[in-house]
Amino acid sequence: MGAKRLRFVARGVTVFVLLVSLAMVEACGSDTTANNDESPGKMATGARSAASTTAAGEASSRMIPQPPVPADIPVAPKSKRVDLSMPTFSDPTNVTNPLFPVSKQDSVLMVGHVDGKPFRTEVTLLPETRIVEWQGQRIETLVSQYTAYLGGRIQEVAYDLYAQANDGSVWYFGEDVADFENGAIVTKEGTWIVGKDGPAAMIMPADPKVGDAYRTENTPGIAFEEVTVKAVGKTLDGPLGSVKGGLLAEELHMDGKTEGKTFAPGYGEFYTSDGSDVEALALAVPTDALPGPLPDGLGDLYSGALETFDAAKSRDWNAASATVNNMNDVWMTYGRRGNLLKKIEPRMNEALAALKAAVDARDAERTRQTAIGVAQWSLDLRLQYRPQTEIDLARLDLWAAQLTLDAAARKAGSVGGDVFTIGYIRDRILNPLDGADVVRLDSEVQKLQVAVADNDLSAASETAERLRETLKPLQE
Repeated sequence: MGAKRLRFVARGVTVFVLLVSLAMVEACGSDTTANNDESPGKMATGARSAASTTAAGEASSRMIPQPPVPADIPVAPKSKRVDLSMPTFSDPTNVTNPLFPVSKQDSVLMVGHVDGKPFRTEVTLLPETRIVEWQGQRIETLVSQYTAYLGGRIQEVAYDLYAQANDGSVWYFGEDVADFENGAIVTKEGTWIVGKDGPAAMIMPADPKVGDAYRTENTPGIAFEEVTVKAVGKTLDGPLGSVKGGLLAEELHMDGKTEGKTFAPGYGEFYTSDGSDVEALALAVPTDALPGPLPDGLGDLYSGALETFDAAKSRDWNAASATVNNMNDVWMTYGRRGNLLKKIEPRMNEALAALKAAVDARDAERTRQTAIGVAQWSLDLRLQYRPQTEIDLARLDLWAAQLTLDAAARKAGSVGGDVFTIGYIRDRILNPLDGADVVRLDSEVQKLQVAVADNDLSAASETAERLRETLKPLQE
């Protein structure tokens, strides 16, 4: 029970593991990979610090030691590699590369399907940075949280470290990964840190050209991907219209298989396909942000979904039916205004149809579940107009509502996944909140973690309701 309790109570599970890993590596010493390709390097955290002038000058004349790759993997020849020279970093958190604009993006949403199930990822730039040490340079890196949901449930969370080199290329310095099954972390395979596990990896060249090859992950046996540019300057179908300057690439994996990838200016990774599995960008802000106040229609969709959720709980089917009919009318009116996000529109159509069917069938559990779905898609649309923190506060509320449904259905695994999801979303929003609000929010989240660790679903449900009450004034 002790180990399990510690894992749940740790604030922001993946952040906690990452910080501990960094602290342990810091105590071990400095980077040694320059001398031995297979010797583990070291990584340190600390206050904001630019790369030293001396180290940067030396780095610019060195080649990056490359880890060995099995001979049967059809990697690109060195003559095609554009990621072999040691980069230097003077202003690493100011990312100007249009094909991987991580420092300019608050939130990115991608949708698709994997293994025949709905797939969704939320990528959020966190307000914190991390200092890493690599080949004598101290480099400040951005921290980006990647959260993936499969079939509506948390599947993977990763905290990724990025920085831009002086030549405009963007580099990847590590990721802390957690994969989930039935609401629990089942593996952290794929986690790697620069120096300790291998070299940094180029995530995007400064000026990619057809035939260029570079490794976006370069720790064979842990994480390995090699990208070859197939086309540049392509026009792509974006969330709100055509996007020029796209890049088409092929990504090689350790098993020798490849998958297609697309990148677009202002968005970064834009489209990925592997057989029948597809992930496509649905929205990025501020790239797709729209001016003006929040349209009345989006406010009505979100509030209507919550009203229907409550009406189904009290079995007030007349109120639920009237609200859903109004929501459909609002959606039709909103659609005629234009500017609909192409990947979200069909999903909202499906969600509203499912909600109406559930209300017509007077199925309380299904109505409340589908109401959460409508609320989620409406929040995605609201992200074009409202700050990311405001949207994540509302997402936090929806996951607390989801937890009450899962607890009532006695789905312990789902409740565990809900608590993890709540913790990860909390990590995105703590910085802008007032200190007293942070304390209140953290208190309820920690009680949720303890309730799940103790397998007390009733206590978890009651705490989730209190969490929703705590969130109300923060959303006003």
